[in-house]
Amino acid sequence: MRKKTDLYNEKYYIPRDLSWLEFNRRVLNEGLNEDVPLAERLKFLAITSSNLDEFFKVRVASARQTLANGSETQAAAAQVLLHQIAHQTHALTAVQNRGILEAFRRLKRHGIVLKRYESLDEKRRSLLRSHFEREILPIITPLAIEDLEPTPILPALQLHIALHLQLSANAEFFKAPIGESDENAPNADASKADAPNAGTPSKDAKSRKKTGLPSELTGEFIERLAIVPVPTQCSRWICCGETAERTEFVMLEEVIADNADLIFPGCEVLHHAIVRITRDEDVRIDEDMTNYTEVVENAVLSRKHRTAVRLECSAGMDPYITDVLLRLFQLTDEDVYESNIPLDATALFELAEHPRLQSEKYEAWTPSDVVDLQDSSDLFERVASDDVLIFLPYEKFTPVVELLERAAEDPNVLAIKQTLYRTSGDSPIVKALIKAARNGKEVVALVELRARFDEYRNIRWTRMLEDAGCHVIYGIAGLKTHAKAMLIVRREKGRIIRYVHLSTGNYNDKTARLYSDFGLMTCNREITADVAAFFNMLTGYSETVGWRRLTTEPILLKRKFIELIEREIAASTPQQPGWIRAKLNALEDRNVIEALYRASRKGVRIDLNIRGICCLRPGIKGVSENIHVRSIIDRYLEHSRIFYFQNGGMPEIYLASSDWMVRNLEHRLEILFPILSPRLRERLIHCLDVYFADNVKACTLDSRGRWTKLTPGPHAVPVRAQEVFHFETLQAATPPDHPPLRYVPLKRPEE
Repeated sequence: MRKKTDLYNEKYYIPRDLSWLEFNRRVLNEGLNEDVPLAERLKFLAITSSNLDEFFKVRVASARQTLANGSETQAAAAQVLLHQIAHQTHALTAVQNRGILEAFRRLKRHGIVLKRYESLDEKRRSLLRSHFEREILPIITPLAIEDLEPTPILPALQLHIALHLQLSANAEFFKAPIGESDENAPNADASKADAPNAGTPSKDAKSRKKTGLPSELTGEFIERLAIVPVPTQCSRWICCGETAERTEFVMLEEVIADNADLIFPGCEVLHHAIVRITRDEDVRIDEDMTNYTEVVENAVLSRKHRTAVRLECSAGMDPYITDVLLRLFQLTDEDVYESNIPLDATALFELAEHPRLQSEKYEAWTPSDVVDLQDSSDLFERVASDDVLIFLPYEKFTPVVELLERAAEDPNVLAIKQTLYRTSGDSPIVKALIKAARNGKEVVALVELRARFDEYRNIRWTRMLEDAGCHVIYGIAGLKTHAKAMLIVRREKGRIIRYVHLSTGNYNDKTARLYSDFGLMTCNREITADVAAFFNMLTGYSETVGWRRLTTEPILLKRKFIELIEREIAASTPQQPGWIRAKLNALEDRNVIEALYRASRKGVRIDLNIRGICCLRPGIKGVSENIHVRSIIDRYLEHSRIFYFQNGGMPEIYLASSDWMVRNLEHRLEILFPILSPRLRERLIHCLDVYFADNVKACTLDSRGRWTKLTPGPHAVPVRAQEVFHFETLQAATPPDHPPLRYVPLKRPEE
């Protein structure tokens, strides 16, 4: 890489994790947007929570690891970052909580009412108590958290009810194991001495002393903390009354908490709180290639034992419960996130599907047939004649599956090679590969076991593929394989023909309905030869001898992008300034950002459409005033990576599996591939025009790192990119004699 210049100054870069939090704020804003149907708003509010869960499991966990194990300088920087994250996250969750409360109020207009358990009349409470005894109590496992040795491990991200109990000193349920009393328990004295509120009265039992962990006897009674895991197999929403006009729900955890006397007979519940912990799941996997599957399994299993990084709890948690849990999980007050709404907003996904909200959903957009495959009865013949572009989810993913299924059955197909990064739970892609192997084809499947949080699923697919006779490989040591590639080798009229599918997204039939991606089917000899060489590199320990059309290797991929940027600088003139347009998920790599800054200084126009993280600061005078950044958050997740370089009037278009992040450009095997067909290039250029014309769902980024929602000017036509793509694709797939469909005109927003 180039020598560092003044453009590497920290003031020109937005911290990655803070940029991510701004991305999640844009997701949250869709959940607060009154123009979005209510059921869809619930989903965005739920996505905000699931995003935060992963952020804490990985990014916050990584910062805490640096704080504990890094150098003095690294630890100091990590401490500052963690404080910034805590400050912004507390503010973000407060806004989210208010949004969820407002959503609950709006649900009442649709006949869905969330009730508090204590507000119910005796009849309904009696019915719920019977339901609890019959359906819930038998599957509950209460945990005497202070008295069990070793202390039970509470599963991450599961709801738990923490109960502050008072019981008789003679109670058997909570007594220490035989031969060990509280006084002799490990660290008993230290626990009592270190208790923040040791010796102070409990909020609900002021006449008795609060004793810390573990509790000591106080007169005839002792105090203890018990934990009740909330069963995950039960719905969070328990119906407690229904008429034609309304359905009333009470939360599962409230039903359990208010019937805790049936779980702990003879005990008095002084206080209870709903709690949820998040653990460090940023696990480093040692690459022991002799038994790699077992290594990955063990690494994944270790997550349940790792340290906690966040404690969520219901508002107003009893100090006794707080003290015990903070000590148990070794957390501080800054790590506690109180909420006056039900914890784990991902439960809103279930509520969003309620029949009463059917009218509050987006209009169904059914994927169209692939435009490039119209009037094509034979996939192989069609792809052999011309390249095919598939635009998901506006067009169907089924041709990709059909091509593979056809290959599995075709006696002329000799071999199939495929990368698998994230697949669905019932993947037709994997089933087709298994069928192909059983039909005697040479099948090679690269299954990336290190796809975070999909490790178990991928291990399961690995074993099924191996049992069917497929050659399963795990990639190259030290590198994740993130490339999306399929190669089919077929004998036709006495010669070998290769068919290739390359994609910006995963071979996942489920996300293909929700993620916006592009896929290319081609028989181009140079591209197919490169893909064949790519698989040989993975399976044969062979070194690459030069690529014709693809760029796949780390470092070389970064170099390729920077060379393309530098070529744009060289071709740029005052009369015809250079122009770079890129649509991707994230921009974080500083070498790439520095190259973009240099291009901006030389007058190159740079338009970036970035869904998530963006560490570049646009609009800085003398540095990035020619760079414009926007982001689109809408009903589909924008996942495609498109790169446009004007190239002195001879535009080049590339698609890729890679973002401009360090992990993609230095630590993964990716594929950057050119679009060679002039027809397909024009289509992708049109797609970029639409993306950058969006003034309904787009936000723009300023030099301070702030995002501002775009709104159409008084004379501008509203342009919502995803809606345009839907209707354009539908129109293209409609027979000529069909009445014309509604069309949304395109117009750039006024600058």
